[in-house]
Amino acid sequence: MSTLQNEKPVVDSPRKDGSDVESDDAFANPTGINEKKLLRKLDLKLLPPLTLLYLLSFLDRSNIGNARIEGLATDLHITGNQYLFTLTIYFIAYVIFEIPANIVLKRTTPKFWLPTLMLAWGIVATLLGVCTNLAGFIVARMFLGITESGLFPGVVFYLSMWYKRNETHYRVALFFSAASLAGAFGGILAYGISFMRGVGGYAGWRWIFILEGLLTIVIAFGAYFFIHNYPATAPFLTEPERAFINARLKADSDATNDEEFAWSNVNAALKDYKCWLYGLGFHTMSLPLYTLSLFLPTIIKNLGYKAAEAQLLTVPPYAVATALTVIVAIFSERLKRRAPFVIASSGLAVIGYIILLTAPIHRPGVAYTGTIFAAAGIYPSTAIVLSWPAANVSGQSKRATATAMTITIGNLGAVLGTQLYRPNTSPRWFLGHGFALGYLVANIGVASVLWILLNKENRVKEQRRANVELGGEGTVKSDEDVRFIFQT
Repeated sequence: MSTLQNEKPVVDSPRKDGSDVESDDAFANPTGINEKKLLRKLDLKLLPPLTLLYLLSFLDRSNIGNARIEGLATDLHITGNQYLFTLTIYFIAYVIFEIPANIVLKRTTPKFWLPTLMLAWGIVATLLGVCTNLAGFIVARMFLGITESGLFPGVVFYLSMWYKRNETHYRVALFFSAASLAGAFGGILAYGISFMRGVGGYAGWRWIFILEGLLTIVIAFGAYFFIHNYPATAPFLTEPERAFINARLKADSDATNDEEFAWSNVNAALKDYKCWLYGLGFHTMSLPLYTLSLFLPTIIKNLGYKAAEAQLLTVPPYAVATALTVIVAIFSERLKRRAPFVIASSGLAVIGYIILLTAPIHRPGVAYTGTIFAAAGIYPSTAIVLSWPAANVSGQSKRATATAMTITIGNLGAVLGTQLYRPNTSPRWFLGHGFALGYLVANIGVASVLWILLNKENRVKEQRRANVELGGEGTVKSDEDVRFIFQT
């Protein structure tokens, strides 16, 4: 057998963990760059600013729950069902504009698009604090949904252009942990800001919107300077580091391909059943995710606590959720598994909602414990289902579309969820808690189906490779390539 026959291309030997690289040394590293040190450098440069952006995004969308128990509905003469509509209109706008926003990102640059979105939603978030009637508040919430729609799918796609496929989940999880951190941070902030009631003639709830919105605007101007584009132009990288990143990504994914935008790639995502299943995976998580984040202050307050106490009691569930999101992400990445951790995390949240549905009304501490279990399960599971398509869809435009599809389909669950916690179901909230429980059980089912089908597709590709099918020439350009192994 000749030497050439023994020297197969790196991508012809996929690993069972879902990475296309045979080993960490399977690509050129003539300069002897320390890969772990470089990854730490990327993490320090990329993740803190992106996490800050998402923390403020989640804070600005969910602080309405904190504002509600500080008198928002009373001052604007909003009924219970009208309040629910202000939540719904946000997600309707968010869903409609997600895919177009990701297409704009592909046609512009992250350095321009992400800070511009942030500046726009910061202005809208601030204006929520000066609304004087229901109509104005509804319009502002709608524009908040439009302007925030491009951030999360954009960042997930952005990270896939910097990291290898088996590295993305941990980074997306760290980024997503800002959502639970925003809940904890928001409770503390709302508690402090509520004491500003009467300052400038404004109620405390107005100051919650105004101050948090102004903070977003200030950070947005700075984001134009600390958000970078892609490895090829990032100023903090040396030329050897740039070449090394290019080599490791070229051996692992399509991130280095010079791919022009084409509608055929968008259609490829729409025709792929797996992209719809990823969306269904998030759909079954978004309802419990957003109902918890939007209604937790109200749920706790209706257990018998005062408004100020309820604001502070929202902190522990989110603190536990933040810690578990990071811990689960670490183990998921080390074991190269996704579905088992989704199933386990969602199972923990199921326990939380069973407690909430069965806890005696005269024992608020038991029900409060249920909120901790619910948050501790929802956030780690959501982080995984959101990062799954970024790792398992190849072709840049197809992946950008699939990521936006995941969040669009997913947030339809949030649209439904905003209508479930109706005032006449207080304080037991059987309707809302029951739907959340059902959705979490469905999520376990979707994750199980994906686990089975992805393993089946991997076995088919393994058989094709055994039959000496080599795939396309050069780097992998599509997840249909026999060399591309799906992460399960």
